[in-house]
Amino acid sequence: MPEPTTRAPFLRGIRQAAGRVDAATPASRDRAVDALRAFAILGVVLGHWLVTALVVDDGTLHTASPLQHMPWLAPVSWVFQTLAVFFLVGGHVATQGYASARSRGTSYGAWLRGRLSRLFRPVAAVLTLWTVVATALLVSGVPYDTVHTLVKLALSPMWFLLVFAALTAATPLVGRLNPLWPLAVVLHVDILRFGLGVAPSWLGWVNLAAGWLVPYTLGAAWTRGELEGRRAGWVLLLGGAAATAALVAWAGYPASMVGVPGTAVSNLDPPTLAAVTFGLAQCGLALLLRDRLRGALRRPLAWAAVALVNLSAMTIYLWHQTAMMATTATALPAGRLPGLHTLPDDLGWVASRLTWLPVFALALAVCWTAFRCYEQPRGRRSHVVRSHRPSPGRAVVAKRHV
Repeated sequence: MPEPTTRAPFLRGIRQAAGRVDAATPASRDRAVDALRAFAILGVVLGHWLVTALVVDDGTLHTASPLQHMPWLAPVSWVFQTLAVFFLVGGHVATQGYASARSRGTSYGAWLRGRLSRLFRPVAAVLTLWTVVATALLVSGVPYDTVHTLVKLALSPMWFLLVFAALTAATPLVGRLNPLWPLAVVLHVDILRFGLGVAPSWLGWVNLAAGWLVPYTLGAAWTRGELEGRRAGWVLLLGGAAATAALVAWAGYPASMVGVPGTAVSNLDPPTLAAVTFGLAQCGLALLLRDRLRGALRRPLAWAAVALVNLSAMTIYLWHQTAMMATTATALPAGRLPGLHTLPDDLGWVASRLTWLPVFALALAVCWTAFRCYEQPRGRRSHVVRSHRPSPGRAVVAKRHV
């Protein structure tokens, strides 16, 4: 039987590569942090692929969501809306990194430039490509509405980067802020907006900073050792889940934790109190899973997969919408394909969309191959693993998440 013989060297090569990644990882690195970041990024990617549809209508493309037509699918958004976990990890890593930089005598400006360059370097490639694509589409006569839809979808992930960059820059100021303070701001803004109905429309955007500051400052509290043990995780999980359920059941907040076209209120645009309490529940669950993740990631194969996602986290995040749109566009000559170009109004669309996910992943892999160099320039040392193999018998030098 030749197949096992052919497969064995391939599997052995994967295990050997995973072993090298495992051996090159500093012993002090908290692998659970990287796992939570990877889950957060992949959750957003899969969520967008599942709830965003590009529908062909009268020669133009426009976005639609299965949550519009099947609101009972709202629990799907509870699984894949994972931004709070990303801000939790971001606050933890930034606070830890800033403290480490200060201990080495690194200035605030140098530390901030280093963090933001890693964050925004991949953005330049996305903006350049889509400027060229949008210009070419308009010149070739593609309807403006279609171009606007595509560009908006491609660039929509960047809103989060601006908020994250602002919070990163404010780390020295907010690193010791109690999360209850930004939570109180969100509560009062929502009382004015929805309870009393006296707030101007712009006031809700205060929550864009205050809402994501809650998990970010929780991450800083994690760095200070204030969230150790399982009690904090259970309080956040149960308290956040109960508060979210009450807000949805009795206060009129939407059940979906992502935006749904055509609805009067979105839990994310800007963040509402329900989105923030839901994020607290997610952060609690993340804290409870830390020990299990650390144990699971002692296995080289599991750690290598997590490390690979972390090395390309921004590339994956910034290009996943482009991968979906590229698949949709290249398949247009084949006609209106179910789950790709059709209205997401029944379970048949959902079943068809699931079959397209591997194709989206393949398209994203192509984007990753082409553009990952902007996130990890050649010759630049990795912040996840070492760039060289440690010498046999030599202890791995400790390295924190900086």
